Amino acid sequence: MAAPDRKAAPLALAHALSAAERGLAVLPLSRTKLPALRSPHRDDPHPARPPCHGACGRPGHGVHDATTDPARVRELFAAAPWATGYGIACGLPPYHLIGIDLDTKPGTDAPAALRVLARRHGFTLPATVVVLTPSGGRHLWLSGPPDTVVPNSAGRLAPGIDIRGAGGYLVGPGSRTTHGTYTLTPGTAHLPPAPCPPPLLHLLLPPSPRPHHPLPLPLSAAARHGQGLVRFVLDAHEGQRNTRLFWAACRAYESGLGPTLAAPLLAAALHTGLPEPEAHATLDSAARVTGHHP
Repeated sequence: MAAPDRKAAPLALAHALSAAERGLAVLPLSRTKLPALRSPHRDDPHPARPPCHGACGRPGHGVHDATTDPARVRELFAAAPWATGYGIACGLPPYHLIGIDLDTKPGTDAPAALRVLARRHGFTLPATVVVLTPSGGRHLWLSGPPDTVVPNSAGRLAPGIDIRGAGGYLVGPGSRTTHGTYTLTPGTAHLPPAPCPPPLLHLLLPPSPRPHHPLPLPLSAAARHGQGLVRFVLDAHEGQRNTRLFWAACRAYESGLGPTLAAPLLAAALHTGLPEPEAHATLDSAARVTGHHP
C-alpha cells in the first residue's frame, strides 16, 4: 500500500467534508483516481452472489461507500490514510448529479462537439459548476430529475465526451492525482449543479437496444412515480441486471417508495431473466443498505 501523503490526505478529507455538507455523497480516492479502499471480499474463496454492495457493513465497495455523513466520511478516510482525493457519487439525491466529462484525447475537440450538439438540438448550457482536470479537460456538473436514471457512457454522445451517471463518480475538486490537481473554474464554486437542459437529457438516455416491453405488472397510482426505475431494471441485459436492480431499489427506498415498488421491481428483474432467489436477495440488500428492514 502506498505511504500516506501527509499534506494531501488531510486536504482531501477537508474537501470531501465540504462537499458532503452540500449534500454530495463522497468516498476516498487514491492518486490513480480509483477508490482508495480495497474490497473486503477480495480473498473470499466463494464470492457472494449477488455481489455485496456494502450490506456487510465494511468499507471497500467503491462508489457504494459514498456518503454525506461527516462521521462516516472521517471513518473512510481514516481507513485510507493514503487517499489524496475524493470521488463524488452521481445519480444520488438531492442533485441526482450528471457529469459531462469533456476529454482532451488527441484528435478530438470535445467542447466543440458539445457546442455542435447544442446548436443542432436547440439547447444552451446553463451556468454551473465546472471542474478543470489536470489533462486540460473539464467536468460540467448538471442535475437530473429524480425519476430519470442517466447511465454512464464513454464516447456515445460524441468522441471525447464521457457521461458519469448512475453508479459512477466524478473526481472532486481539490483532489490530487498522479497527473495533477483537479480545480474549480473561477466563478463557479458558489453555483449549484444546474438542471440538465431537457434536449440534452434526452440525448443522454440511449434508446433501449431491444424491443420495448410493457411493464410486467400494472402499476398503482403511487408506483407510477417510480416507473422510470422499473423501466431502468426492465431494460437491463445479462451482466447488468443485478446492478441495475440494486441501484433502482436503493433509489426507491431513499425516496420512500421502497415498499410500493418492491413488487414491480421484482417482476421487472424476473422479466429480464434474473433468478428469483438472486432478485429477492438484491432487494433485501438494498433495503438493508438504505436503513430499512426487508
